[in-house]
Amino acid sequence: MAIEKEAQGGLEWRVSVPEGSAAEMELESKWIHRARTWLIQLVMTVVSKVTSFGKKAGKIGADDPRKVIHGVKVGIALTLVSLFYYTRPLYDGVGGCAMWAVMTVVVIFEFTVGGCLYKGINRAVATSTAGTLALGIHWIASKSGEKVEPIILSSSVFLLASAATFSRFIPNIKARFDYGITIFILTFSLVAVSGYRVDELLRLAQERICTIAIGVAICLVVCVLVRPVWAGQELHLLVSRNMDKLADSLECLVEDYFMKDKTVEGEVSYSQRSQGYKNVLNSKASEDSQANLARWEPGHGKFGFKHPWSQYLKVGAAMRYCAYCMEALNGCINSEIQAPEHMKRHLRDVCMRLSLGTSKVLKEISSSVKSMKESRSIQVLVEEMNNAVEELQVALRSLPKQLTQSPPPAAAAEAATIEKRHCVPAATISLMEVMPLFTAASLLIEVSERVGGVVDAVGTLATLACFEPIDHKKPSSSVVPRDEESVKPSQEV
Repeated sequence: MAIEKEAQGGLEWRVSVPEGSAAEMELESKWIHRARTWLIQLVMTVVSKVTSFGKKAGKIGADDPRKVIHGVKVGIALTLVSLFYYTRPLYDGVGGCAMWAVMTVVVIFEFTVGGCLYKGINRAVATSTAGTLALGIHWIASKSGEKVEPIILSSSVFLLASAATFSRFIPNIKARFDYGITIFILTFSLVAVSGYRVDELLRLAQERICTIAIGVAICLVVCVLVRPVWAGQELHLLVSRNMDKLADSLECLVEDYFMKDKTVEGEVSYSQRSQGYKNVLNSKASEDSQANLARWEPGHGKFGFKHPWSQYLKVGAAMRYCAYCMEALNGCINSEIQAPEHMKRHLRDVCMRLSLGTSKVLKEISSSVKSMKESRSIQVLVEEMNNAVEELQVALRSLPKQLTQSPPPAAAAEAATIEKRHCVPAATISLMEVMPLFTAASLLIEVSERVGGVVDAVGTLATLACFEPIDHKKPSSSVVPRDEESVKPSQEV
């Protein structure tokens, strides 16, 4: 340091710093600033992700509150089963195997009653069967001598595990008992292998079976008594909702094709409705799973013990058969090659009438399935749909005559421009342009024919499930018998 005195008066302190120190201080301040900025960005990113996750979780819970209730039910079941650890008398009763009860609750508790029953019954039966079989083989092996005992045990594990694993490839067994076979292999292997070194094998097997039975019982009680969710009811509602989606999609697709220039309110919801048939195409796995779980459920509500759940799969297959045709119709509607507007106007009214009639049929059978009552007006609606099909077929036969007639001035000018540009006759261009219209109309007729198959499948379901029959004594409010109309005036006179 050096202190110098100025001649002008006053003192001024000057500090001499070694070379490089200022640069180091500046570099250190930059690093501190970068670290602070990075830390702030990290905190903001974490807060943003947590907030986004909270919004998504809240939306899931708001859309389906049953999922929140399911989490609460799992907590109740685990709390009840944990009492076997916290309460000394209960812990002494089950020994050190109380953990098997906790594991059972965690493994078998499912969202639906059918799923819980499926896993619970499979686990209980598989554990009991495998334990009993392993004890019997262990007793036989123990009576055969020390040298032969490990050979018998290992051979039994090999044969039974191989046979059980192969049985999982059989479709019927895999659909209903896949989880039980897995538990059978696990339990038999554990008991057979551990029994070679454990003296009190029978007591150990009894304790494990008892604790597993306790876990299964707690799961079933909580799942059935606390806001139960039935797989059969879910399947029933899924099928009826899919019919409504098919009806809405058909209406929107045809309206979009023939009235593209017309403004539609709520374009987002309109687009979602027009693509609803895709949900039907993707619902097969869900339908199969729910139908399989519904077979395990007892009778509840309107559904008896032997409710024809397999018929719902046939109804779903018939709906997907319609949805495939609607997929082709959607591709035709969104094709780059479009028919002239004056040709579309020739078929617009009859196509709109057919799509509306087909949609009414689908909505009527959806209402019938949802209420489990036979429909009063389904035959009338099907007849109207068939009449609309015949009208469209007549209109298609007269369409070639429209090609030979002189088009409107705007269409004629457009055809002349195309002919001059491409050196192709205008009649050929008109025929090429009108082909998508033929295809769309033919696909619409095919959709109506396939809807008839859905009606037949629902009719079979109504017979097997014993839907509430029509009360012929009570006529519908919209239909007044003619004899009553003719009698009333005479009575008044």
